[in-house]
Amino acid sequence: MPTVLIEEGFRFFFYSRENAEPPHIHVEYGDKLAKYWLDPVELAVSRRFRAHELSELRERVLRYRSRFLEAWNEHFGA
Repeated sequence: MPTVLIEEGFRFFFYSRENAEPPHIHVEYGDKLAKYWLDPVELAVSRRFRAHELSELRERVLRYRSRFLEAWNEHFGA
């Protein structure tokens, strides 16, 4: 489960065996979880995040999108 970034308590990661899915990033913050597709950036699933938190979280994903895609492609050899 490679962690790509930890910022202000948010952990951005993906699972090593998810290469059958399009590029995405999981986000964990305490007991809250979310998953965002990266191309285009869209919320796939969320647990326990509130709507306003998801808006802020999407901005973080957009800010680091290229870094996440680079890590994804490096890990999965795309």
